[in-house]
Amino acid sequence: MTDSAATGAGYFDDEPGPGAQVPAAPETVEHIADEIRDDIRLGHVVDDDVNHVLQERLDGAGISMRPEDVDTLADEIERDAST
Repeated sequence: MTDSAATGAGYFDDEPGPGAQVPAAPETVEHIADEIRDDIRLGHVVDDDVNHVLQERLDGAGISMRPEDVDTLADEIERDAST
């Protein structure tokens, strides 16, 4: 009997098991964008390229976006943060 069969772990939980692919929800991308906007406004992301910071955070969250979509979103973030 496996651990999950004996304990129910990973079977009844809403959390995916180790190595599971979780599809990216738009809220997740928007949440990351909001965090970067806030960081820019607070002066935390000044020297770094927003595209680079955005790509790193998306990668860290396991979200894959086309490079042109990352560029577009980074431009929007920069525009929003400067207003």
